[in-house]
Amino acid sequence: MSAPPPTSRGPRRIGWPKRVFSQVLLMQLAIITGVTVLVTGLFLAPLSDQLDDQAMRRALAIAQSTAAQPEIADSLIATRPRADGPVQAAAERIRRSTGAEYVVFMDKRGVRWSHTDTSRIGDVVSTDPSTALAGRSVMEIDSGTLGRSARGKVPLLDRSDRVVGAVSVGIAYDSVRARLLAAIPGLLAYAGGALAAGALAAYLISRRLQRQTHDLAFSDISALLTEREAMLHSIREGVVALDRNGRIRLLNDEAQRLLGLGPGAAGMRLDEALGEGRTTDVLAGRVVGDDLVAVRGSRVLLANRVPTEDGGAVATLRDRTELEYLGRELDSTRGLIDALRAQDHEHANRLHTLLGLLELEMHDEAVEFVTEVVGVHRATAEQVTEKVHDPLLASLLVGKATVAAERGVALRMAEETMLPDRLVDPRGLVTVLGNLVDNALDAAAGSAASRIEVGLRADGRTVVLRVRDSGPGVPAGDHESIFMEGWSTKELPAHGKRGLGLPLVRRLAERQGGSVSVSASPEGGAVFTVVLPEALREPNGLGARRPGATAHGPGPTTRPGIPARGDADASGASHPGGAAAPARPPTSGDAP
Repeated sequence: MSAPPPTSRGPRRIGWPKRVFSQVLLMQLAIITGVTVLVTGLFLAPLSDQLDDQAMRRALAIAQSTAAQPEIADSLIATRPRADGPVQAAAERIRRSTGAEYVVFMDKRGVRWSHTDTSRIGDVVSTDPSTALAGRSVMEIDSGTLGRSARGKVPLLDRSDRVVGAVSVGIAYDSVRARLLAAIPGLLAYAGGALAAGALAAYLISRRLQRQTHDLAFSDISALLTEREAMLHSIREGVVALDRNGRIRLLNDEAQRLLGLGPGAAGMRLDEALGEGRTTDVLAGRVVGDDLVAVRGSRVLLANRVPTEDGGAVATLRDRTELEYLGRELDSTRGLIDALRAQDHEHANRLHTLLGLLELEMHDEAVEFVTEVVGVHRATAEQVTEKVHDPLLASLLVGKATVAAERGVALRMAEETMLPDRLVDPRGLVTVLGNLVDNALDAAAGSAASRIEVGLRADGRTVVLRVRDSGPGVPAGDHESIFMEGWSTKELPAHGKRGLGLPLVRRLAERQGGSVSVSASPEGGAVFTVVLPEALREPNGLGARRPGATAHGPGPTTRPGIPARGDADASGASHPGGAAAPARPPTSGDAP
């Protein structure tokens, strides 16, 4: 079977190309050709006037620089107009060095003191010098004894700025038409060369653009950009693109949410948009590594940064706040299990002792033993509530004292401790105190004469919190580093990250206008001091206390060492039974 004859097609129409390479090349060639023709025409049209103006300005510039020499004015005043005089010698020197046609000095009467034709020295000038002698500069095309010239005239001043004469400089004036016609062939040659160079440059640029765009059409590029925007703004991971100068090129919706920035942050430098801090250092590449931890506000972020070929970078951000919370919950739960295990052994020993006393019918000794055991805990609670009148803080300290005793650390209150029940933000102070006490417990545990001292005092409306431990202390060179995200000397926990507690303590303090610092204790160990101005309400009589509270702490509805229902703070307040509650991130302590 034979193939059907090919169908006839009409003439192929030449249309506008679709590829980026072809479109850009044609547009560049059209622009270069048009610009070359336009520039050539615009250059030829005013060339005559430009030649005149250039010659006049050159003459005026020589005249101005000549008149600025005070010794010429002095010679004009002190001598007579002579062919061998100092003024004529200076004029000839200037004429030869500048290439001017003539340099003429005249006095206030218009008498020449210099001229290229020395026989004319002492005669009155042939053109009107009144404007220059009146103190004004003149720039003109005029005819004189030497023919037509472009000239500039300026007044000649003495050292007292008085007009003593004038100086006239002339530039030989050739035929403008001859110069214009002589310039056309060279101008056309330059224009042709520029057009050829522009065409070659346009071709090379278009070829490079073809490689970079993979020979795509504009419609394909538009579709890719639309898909990229949709993808970036739909993923649940923050993306920040930076240029080589550290300016933000792109922020997707998740990055704006995590960093607390708006769409207007694009185009700003990182330092301007975020301020100083570890988050800025990580995104700017001043801190290198994988999965770097940074804190932004109340969020714990995990950042990775990849440089780009143009000198910029792309950083990704993941929100680890919830994961950090779960990891710290796990750490706290393990600590609680260990504390309960130790407490279980202690209670078992006490019960065995009590059972033995009862079996031996030593009833008085049994009563005395039970009274002593219960009294120790009660005495600790009373010591705390006598000095700390806020129920949340008192409950936290009682619970921490129990945990400290089980770990072999003595927790005591400083002598100056006295805190009224007028806190503006008791939960914030519970967070700060819980972090610092946990850090102190970790540092003091295992040291000789392990102890922790907690001080809370009010100074007007300012609260000063001080936690002292007997641990190894903090080296002087690390007093600032310990407040940076990611810095820690502890082993990694189950969730794999540390170095967040103390930076968050500093943030909480600075958010209230306060400060936190660390120093060395004279007895060994570290002393953390937190100053919180405006942390107390103004005293308002008995109304400053909570309902049911007494001068010595919580009322009878609150048991010593146990927070009232609904008041326990998950960041460090104790649970019933003396065990510490799991810390709610990002407020958990993580001291070195």
